[in-house]
Amino acid sequence: MWEPDGAEGHVGKVGVLLDDGSVPGPVYIDMGSGGHVPAFTDWWLYNGSGRRPLASRMRAVCACGWSGAATYPIDWKRVEEDEPHHYDTSGPERDWECHTRDVVAGAVPVPEDIAHLISQLRQRLDEIGASDPLTVLRIMGELDSIVDTEGDYAAREASRTHTDQQIAAALGSTEKAAAARLRRYDRHRYI
Repeated sequence: MWEPDGAEGHVGKVGVLLDDGSVPGPVYIDMGSGGHVPAFTDWWLYNGSGRRPLASRMRAVCACGWSGAATYPIDWKRVEEDEPHHYDTSGPERDWECHTRDVVAGAVPVPEDIAHLISQLRQRLDEIGASDPLTVLRIMGELDSIVDTEGDYAAREASRTHTDQQIAAALGSTEKAAAARLRRYDRHRYI
């Protein structure tokens, strides 16, 4: 899994395709511990062993539903069974990074003066944190107070005037991540 920087909820990973171009369903692996058989979608499990499907190509996929157009062949002879993470998946990862950059570019920009203040605040908190964690906690309390007041109003207004999809795009996040953020901010609606 690849974690995004600035594109909340847009978690990426390697997805696979079969020879016919279809996306296989999850692989079920019986762990021998009861009636529950867990499902997995890790790309290296689609190696054709047992009853598993044999994937021929890989591509980037994202939690938001996006899939990369580019595909990359899988050379199963080069995939180490015990260490599949050593196999080169840089192509799909680059494609996913382009996707998240596009998501961030489509988000509402943070005003330059505010971005500068946030950067200064992060730097100052790093400086203080090593020697005085209690002061950092006090500062966090002040920031929480701002979030409680301003976030509540902004969440209610945004929900009133925009669709979930518009809000997610403006925040550079998935709809699920945006909904979670709105629930955190709009405490009156969800109490």
